Amino acid sequence: TGKPKGVQIEHRSAINFLTSMEQQPGLSAKDRLLAVTTLCFDISILELLLPLAVGATVVMASREDTVDGERLQAHLANGITLMQATPATWRLLLQSGWQGSPQLRALCGGEALDRELALQLQERCAAVWNMYGPTETTVWSTCQRFDRDDVLITVGRPIGNTRLYLLDNQQQPVPPGVNGELYIGGDCV
Repeated sequence: TGKPKGVQIEHRSAINFLTSMEQQPGLSAKDRLLAVTTLCFDISILELLLPLAVGATVVMASREDTVDGERLQAHLANGITLMQATPATWRLLLQSGWQGSPQLRALCGGEALDRELALQLQERCAAVWNMYGPTETTVWSTCQRFDRDDVLITVGRPIGNTRLYLLDNQQQPVPPGVNGELYIGGDCV
């Protein structure tokens, strides 16, 4: 909706989310994640709890760092292997002249990821992931690794224990190739 809202989730939903993210896009004890998201945004759950769950390192950027591309570059130069941010933040980083980090996996969500930005990030990173999910589904519901040959950027595949349905206005499944509304179900809701 673009409007701030609070959503109550169950512990099992958060555990399902963290377990899924550990597998894909993946995080392990050897990783260093740069946390750039305010605690008021649900995606901070990944940044703060996932590294703690797998024994990885969390490097927390200050508010001042997150709005300054050069300061973000300085953080990324310290062995960061994963950063999750909105397209706006990735663009800020690129506009500051960032040349890339070959060990960095870039997670992009919270806004639509366009192909031009995905290509620019892919040239500078080990991997680029498009993340999608409304707050009501415990952060991300789907993810997709971007490939240079991808003509379209899709929301990707559902994470663990999540189901996607494309339905018409009578809440009936639409045939392949027909537009519909995305419904999400499973442990994430």
